[in-house]
Order: sequence, then structure tokens, then C-alpha cells
Amino acid sequence: MFDLGWGELLVVGVVALVVLGPKELPNALRTVSNLTRTARKLAGEFQSGINEIVREAELEDARKAAQSISKGTISQAIEKAVDPTGEMKSTVAGVEKDVKSISPVTPVGPVIPPSPVIEARPADTPTVSAPEGDKSDAPADNAAAKVEAEAKA
Repeated sequence: MFDLGWGELLVVGVVALVVLGPKELPNALRTVSNLTRTARKLAGEFQSGINEIVREAELEDARKAAQSISKGTISQAIEKAVDPTGEMKSTVAGVEKDVKSISPVTPVGPVIPPSPVIEARPADTPTVSAPEGDKSDAPADNAAAKVEAEAKA
């Protein structure tokens, strides 16, 4: 702390012994050690106070950053990344304006109502089978055979 070596400490001890005397030296050393202890305690409290202030400042900075993120800076950052010049945004705004300004189209001719829905009943539905000569429902394999038969004919 004071950058004292053993030689300087010995000189200070001899001077203290001569000035204070052998009777008062232990009391003086006790007082000096108590003052040193108190100074260290105060320095530790001061350091912890400074550390707490720094932590609170960092927390406040983090809180402000979190609040700024929730205020829409993420959406602004995405918007700047996708459309840095703002050209797409202006185009979309123009298209929206044009669509809103156009009047709705009215039909010219008669309006045809939708056809009614016919429900089939399983019990009333007749079964229809295809005639044996009709191969319209035949698989795709028979299509090649049909082409060959038509080519021969």
C-alpha cells in the first residue's frame, strides 16, 4: 500500500519505540490496528456501494433495452432488413389506395341463383352397373390395348 520494505518498517519501529517509549508502544500499536481495521471496513462498504450502483445502472440499461424492444424496434428492424428503401411499403400503400377507390362491380345481366342441393338417401339409391361391353371405367392398362385395337381397325 505505501510500498514500504522491511528496512523502512524497522526504521519506523525504532523511531516509534524512541518517541513513545516501551510502555506506550503496545497501546499505540493497538490503536493503529483498530484504525486500520476501521479503514478497511469503510473501504469495503464503499466498494460494495459502488458495485451496487453499477449493478443498478446495468439493470436500468437492460430494463430500458427490454422496453425499447417491446415498443416495436424488432418490427422496425425486420422492416428495414426486408425493405430498406421503403419502395415495397409505398407500392403496397398505393395498391391499397387504388383498391379502396374502385367502386364495387355490379352485375349487368340477370343473377342466377345457386342450384339446390340434392341429398342422396342410401336406401333409395338404385345401383347402376356398367354394361359388359363398355370399358370406360377400365384401368389404364387397357388403354394401350384400345389404341392397338383402333389402329388395326
